[in-house]
Amino acid sequence: MRALRSSRPPAGTATRIVAVDGPGGAGKSTLAERLAEALDAPVVHTDDFASWDEPLDWWPRLRDEVLVPLSRGERARYRKSDWSGSGREEWGEVSPEAFVVLEGVSASRVAFRPFLAFAIWVETPRELRLARGLERDGEAMRGQWEAWMAEEDAYVERERPHERADAVVRGDRELPL
Repeated sequence: MRALRSSRPPAGTATRIVAVDGPGGAGKSTLAERLAEALDAPVVHTDDFASWDEPLDWWPRLRDEVLVPLSRGERARYRKSDWSGSGREEWGEVSPEAFVVLEGVSASRVAFRPFLAFAIWVETPRELRLARGLERDGEAMRGQWEAWMAEEDAYVERERPHERADAVVRGDRELPL
């Protein structure tokens, strides 16, 4: 926590964006909630941009709608993904606070690195991640989860986010904080 608190925002910005990255079911949301409470920070979820049909290629929208405005000291407003299929549009907003937590799969991707002050990778065994996902979403979603995990594997192999993280934590143990 000391290293995170002493991190510096990128040049020309005041908001320190803390990425909590890792694959689905790793424990990112739990850690992000704890960080948000400890830092008195809002959380932006990559799930507000992703979907089952577009698990990882949504990133330009998050960059343009959230990271760029925050880097300019402006409030960010973004359209959230409709996971329920209701067709109802929901919007999120986040102000340029001292810290903002960016949580979700690929939160520390290379395209976001110029905006990040600190990146955390949550490492958790595949079997446990799948079990957590199926517990949350139901056995009927196994096929979706397996396809999602294949996309995540490609992201991890391509970008190697765990190697660039400022901290790596285990999601199968007690998370810090």
